[in-house]
Amino acid sequence: MKLKYIAILITCLFSASMFSQSNLNNYKYVIVPKKYDFLKETDQYQLNSLTEFLFNKYGFIALMEGSDYPADVMKNRCLALKSNLIKDNSMFKTKLAVELKNCNDQVVYTSEIGESREKEYQRAYTEALRDAFKSIEALKYKYVPIANASVAVSQEVETKSEVSKEIETLRQEIENLKKEKEAVVERAEPKVEAVAQTPTPKVVAKDVTSTTTVTVKASPSGILYAQVIENGFQLVDSTPKVVYKIKKTSIPDMYLVDGRNATIYKKDNNWVLEYYDNDVLKQEVLNIKF
Repeated sequence: MKLKYIAILITCLFSASMFSQSNLNNYKYVIVPKKYDFLKETDQYQLNSLTEFLFNKYGFIALMEGSDYPADVMKNRCLALKSNLIKDNSMFKTKLAVELKNCNDQVVYTSEIGESREKEYQRAYTEALRDAFKSIEALKYKYVPIANASVAVSQEVETKSEVSKEIETLRQEIENLKKEKEAVVERAEPKVEAVAQTPTPKVVAKDVTSTTTVTVKASPSGILYAQVIENGFQLVDSTPKVVYKIKKTSIPDMYLVDGRNATIYKKDNNWVLEYYDNDVLKQEVLNIKF
């Protein structure tokens, strides 16, 4: 009976190992933080640099947080895993485990715990980290692209012509509205001067231009994180909650907002949401992380 339980346990462990390896093989990059939470300084004891080195050594493409990322990971952050070190408090040993999370902040892999009995911090952290990476080395990682990635690209090409027509129409409408606004402002100027001596000159000016006022304000929703979906991205907040779904267009850095008569585009290094609210053209500056 004991032999039967042992056999089942070995089978489960083997299956879990194969699943972890297959799952990790679909990720191309690993992003290493500049500083770990349990330390006080950036790259203290060269632990972050050593983490980057070991990931590269065992087949991954490691990227230090904040460096110049490759073009493919800039377009699709889900190609990369985020790494972290988990420290297990112990009186006589330094214990570290390597944790990997996907773009949805879900843990997809945790290494075995590496240990060291060294008393000097530099040696202890280095030895424990190298010990933890033995289980990552055993995975024999090799990047395997997701099969349907090329299909998504071809679908995007097919829809470009239709989206470009819609964008061009929208841009023309916005241009016409700007011209109408300029015309209304020009007509309003003599009226403001004519009532300048009356008790309520400001009210008259406001009434003339209220239908074409453009307001710009920062978005209250905080940072929005872009996650790749078919034909575009979904923008989620930190909860995470989907705030917008946007579709790519043939115009660089311009997107259609799904379900709304609005666009999101890049202007002066800011992402701007533009839409009409009761015939008033409004703009909101969004903090989007692609």
